Amino acid sequence: MFTYILDEEIELRPLEPAHARHIYQLIDQSRSHLRQWLPWVDANTSVEDSENFVRASLTQALENGGFNAGIWYKDQLAGIIGFHEINWNHRSVGIGYWLGESFQGNGLITSALRAMLDYAMLELNLHRVEIRCATANKRSRAVPERLGFILEGIIREAELLPSGYVDHAVYGMLQQEWKLKR
Repeated sequence: MFTYILDEEIELRPLEPAHARHIYQLIDQSRSHLRQWLPWVDANTSVEDSENFVRASLTQALENGGFNAGIWYKDQLAGIIGFHEINWNHRSVGIGYWLGESFQGNGLITSALRAMLDYAMLELNLHRVEIRCATANKRSRAVPERLGFILEGIIREAELLPSGYVDHAVYGMLQQEWKLKR
């Protein structure tokens, strides 16, 4: 993993055990907002839960299966972006992301996703990147749309959230498409 400076205010940093308290505090401050879209929020109830997440992320990175990075804005943890399990046979990966509620509207996820796409497609030579998000989550859906992902379909009742099942929009970007958009 890398530390990547996106601009004078935004930086991606690999997760470290010392970040667990920051992660937990950010989740706790945005809990009601995040739980609308993320099924794991209610299960993260302590700093220890965030430490477990960081440990799992570090194990995943050591096994060359993906990683998670903190999105730091003005030297504050604003959210997380990461590769879900990389499929090296098919050279594909899914990307997930979330922001604390108070950090939304600053272009942080768009900037972070652009850097992650460059890393996936140009450094790791992956062929395909996929993003899935709830169809009703307009802010999350706007990010792949803004970067030129193709809406490939809708998966019905793909995820169980506290409010019930939600459909997922599936977006895809191929390596040759990303190279043309850069």
